[in-house]
Amino acid sequence: MKKSDFFYDLPEELIAQFPLENRDVSRLLKLNKTTGAVEHKHFYDIIDDLCENDCLILNNTKVLPARIYGERTDTNAVVEFLLLNRLSDNKWEALAGPGKKAKKGYTFTFSSGVMDGTITDVLENGNRVIEFSYEGDFYDTLEKIGQMPLPHYIKEELSDRSRYQTVYARELGSAAAPTAGFHFTTELLNKISEKGTKIAYVTLHVGIGTFRPVKEEFIENHKMHSEHYVMPKETADIINETKQKGGRVICVGTTSCRTVESVASRGEIKQAEGNTDIFIYPGYQFKCIDALITNFHLPESTLIMLVSAFAGYENTMNAYKTAVEERYRFFSFGDCMFIS
Repeated sequence: MKKSDFFYDLPEELIAQFPLENRDVSRLLKLNKTTGAVEHKHFYDIIDDLCENDCLILNNTKVLPARIYGERTDTNAVVEFLLLNRLSDNKWEALAGPGKKAKKGYTFTFSSGVMDGTITDVLENGNRVIEFSYEGDFYDTLEKIGQMPLPHYIKEELSDRSRYQTVYARELGSAAAPTAGFHFTTELLNKISEKGTKIAYVTLHVGIGTFRPVKEEFIENHKMHSEHYVMPKETADIINETKQKGGRVICVGTTSCRTVESVASRGEIKQAEGNTDIFIYPGYQFKCIDALITNFHLPESTLIMLVSAFAGYENTMNAYKTAVEERYRFFSFGDCMFIS
């Protein structure tokens, strides 16, 4: 298949620039992947579609305030860094822009000396390795000086940074949020538990590659970025028990889906930790998941390709066309789909 097969027309005004005040009042497009039938609901209605033997798999990663601005110590030139991957206690892989002002050996100060950094290497992909010096705990320091790494299509400032986190975010490490989880409130999760649906957690730290466009004309030539994941024993046990009882494994978001399918692709579902570069596109045979909750994704992105693999290409593109016609809100702060 070609990248252009996954293009759709989206009016710019449908790109959500801010989260709704109440997370669970977002709209919900229900898609039957067998028939292609579509229904229009609200997210709080999701509880009506969950059964006692089902389990929800949530990604509990927490977004780092990973965008920081450094001032070069020799010229005072300002460079933006986006932290991607912690290589050691003090070293990070980062995007730097403009790159010509962040060459190997250059030193920077952040927030007038709260933290300092030196470029120790420039990688083949253009990313920088930067070594930091600071007082106290790195993450505490980052909390003071960093900004949330909102996607490029969000132009509005976010006044409350907690709105770019899920209510169950726990494990620090992501450069972007698992946005399908934005729609859950603590109260809704409690109601789901009371109904008997199991709730379990995996961790996949979302990398900046999630925003990178597919450049290859034929999608199978695209090289997926690698991300770190954790499948806890408790979650593996819940998934296996769900399958044994005939319930559904419902993944919340493409990141949870990729984690579960990465583990399932290696055999049985069991405790696991590692890196995955799994690329799911039409033709992929799903090993574990039965239903998917996901937001509306960018045209020609790996994420809409994953949805097309799960729901069927024609079903997916028709559902997106309907969502545009019905004026759904798109992308990170937008509405979502339930595909079963």
